[in-house]
Amino acid sequence: MAERGPIGGRARRYAKVGRAVGGLAARLAGERYLGLKIDREGHAEDLKIALGGLKGPLMKVAQILSTIPDALPREYSAQLAELQSNAPPMGWSFVRRRMASELGPDWQGLLAEFTREAAFAASLGQVHRATGSAGQALACKLQYPDMNSVVEADLRQLKLVFSIYRRYDKAIDPTEVHKELSARLHEELDYRREARHMRLYDRMLAGETGVHIPEVIDDLCGDRLLTMSWLDGVPLMDYIGAHDGAEDRNRVALNMFRAWYVPLYNYGVIHGDPHMGNYTVRGDGSINLMDFGCIRVFKPSFIKGVIDLYTALRDDDAELAVSAYEIWGFTGLTKEVIDVLNLWAAFLYAPLLEDKVRPIQEGDGEFGAKVAGHVRRELNRIGGVRPPSEFVLMDRAAIGLGSVFTHLGAEINWHRMFHELIDGFDEVVLEKTQNAAFDAVGLEPAH
Repeated sequence: MAERGPIGGRARRYAKVGRAVGGLAARLAGERYLGLKIDREGHAEDLKIALGGLKGPLMKVAQILSTIPDALPREYSAQLAELQSNAPPMGWSFVRRRMASELGPDWQGLLAEFTREAAFAASLGQVHRATGSAGQALACKLQYPDMNSVVEADLRQLKLVFSIYRRYDKAIDPTEVHKELSARLHEELDYRREARHMRLYDRMLAGETGVHIPEVIDDLCGDRLLTMSWLDGVPLMDYIGAHDGAEDRNRVALNMFRAWYVPLYNYGVIHGDPHMGNYTVRGDGSINLMDFGCIRVFKPSFIKGVIDLYTALRDDDAELAVSAYEIWGFTGLTKEVIDVLNLWAAFLYAPLLEDKVRPIQEGDGEFGAKVAGHVRRELNRIGGVRPPSEFVLMDRAAIGLGSVFTHLGAEINWHRMFHELIDGFDEVVLEKTQNAAFDAVGLEPAH
């Protein structure tokens, strides 16, 4: 049975989102069709404030969209990128009801201690610290009420935003982007699935001493409650403030790189949300990886396409580049389209193509924005492109991790780290490895 939240509260929330989206529509339409000059930055700030106070997926979507080149106007992306997964938490009455519905009325007897105040509050749920009956430090993640309805409402609003911007700018057709975000958001509501994702990551990263995965506590889990071991660490920016040595920062960058890309190239899996709230750093530079709702699984052929595109750019092999884009799911690949796609690909792959120690991005901090702007103008000129759904979270991870490495000021030989993972790549071996790992945790591979 669907969970019902207060009707008045839901109506007020939808009205608030509707006003924010409607304001975006009116301003963009006025600028586009009536020639009116608008204060985009001012309205973008208003939009961020409206969305930032909401619990729900639209805030999470906004964070993801802020990293996809020109999915929204630059002024809006810049403001939405600042949204943090720290919405106001639900109160004790909600927490008590949620815990009782998931574990039974005597739930407090199952725990030695449970904190009434949330330790973290995010877009889809909040986390409370607890202590197990045997003294183990725990994290209890509780899903907010009526989130299925909220997801559906927010996705409808997102479709409206996309349709408005599509009329304004033809560079990116967001059809597949919306489909991908919809699929991933619905998966994030399935806490049983997230528990399996957590076990999958524990298996995939078992050999990585620089990455730590929480342990799922099965007896204290439910459909909307996920209980795991508590992992102590500090936010990335706090770590940076306390560690100004290059060796320390490079160690964190190395661990982050392997946490995201060992699963991708060895198992065809990527963590689709490198938001700073989804990991913490330990004193030794190792990282705690958390929040496994937004996980993307790829067919082995797609991973081969990722490597093929790298090879094509390195060797200036136009035919191989076309093949790689087709494997990814791009269609209508004229020479002009390929040339524009290669502009963005060359930016993303640049650190991997040079066999030297270097920062993740050379030049001024605006270079990436300049590349994205040029790509948008060129796509508009040739009629636009529809990014395939598989591209969305790959791009999100690359840009998000690039931001992390920039914050760290990391200087590493990214080329050699990449080749450690891809040298000897075999599509058949990857398929067998993926099947075995997924079978072990009760998940379906991408076939």
